[in-house]
Amino acid sequence: MRKFGLIGYPLGHSFSKKHFSDKFEKEGIKAEYELYPLEDIEEFPALVKNTKGLEGINVTIPYKETVMKFLDEIDEKAAAIGAVNTIKIQNGKLKGFNTDYLGFKTSLVKFIGANPMPSNALILGTGGASKAVQTALSDLSIQFKLVSRNPQTDELSYQHFSTSTPQHSNTLTPQHLNTYQLIINTTPLGMSPKTDELPDLPYQQLTSDHFLYDLVYNPLVTAFMQKGIEAKCWVKNGLEMLHGQAEASWEIWNR
Repeated sequence: MRKFGLIGYPLGHSFSKKHFSDKFEKEGIKAEYELYPLEDIEEFPALVKNTKGLEGINVTIPYKETVMKFLDEIDEKAAAIGAVNTIKIQNGKLKGFNTDYLGFKTSLVKFIGANPMPSNALILGTGGASKAVQTALSDLSIQFKLVSRNPQTDELSYQHFSTSTPQHSNTLTPQHLNTYQLIINTTPLGMSPKTDELPDLPYQQLTSDHFLYDLVYNPLVTAFMQKGIEAKCWVKNGLEMLHGQAEASWEIWNR
């Protein structure tokens, strides 16, 4: 029996097991897909060693960057992105890939559709998924700004976006939402079971010209998306991206 699975922590939100189990049943594939919640990434080598028949692994929050140190080889695109979400195990060697990039890029182009592609974007979060999004936007010639709880040089902070007080140069302001019409949430905020959480933004500035893309897919309508719906924005969750990156993973595992 071929074996595949997902590492991350926690994994209660994941649709991957159902996606692949349904695929295997529908297509008559003799394989199984399991969830491997790891409280610490240092548990990863033991998992690989002790799981016989394991051929491929998907990687989710929070290990898309830290898992890279355990790999024997990293695909050129994944190395450029700086994050891995798919691992192929062959002849005892582990090679990392990034299919988030392709899944997101394809989904975003479909999301924008016949509308003009936005020229710039705000990316909420700076983790592994954010890095894939950054690369996809760059390839689409979309300029972007990162928004972080702990901003580095040239990144924006969520804090103190009041219009009535002086702003620090790296503070997100309501005016930013007038300039950046594509807003992408790459953080886990709003993910089940904490569905009431959402990024701290001046949502009152949203208009029907804004596009809100949330990489979270459980629930299907997040609190972040709901704010967009109320402002008549275009909104999309990460489920299509999930399916896209999953199918790309399957192609890699079967090369």
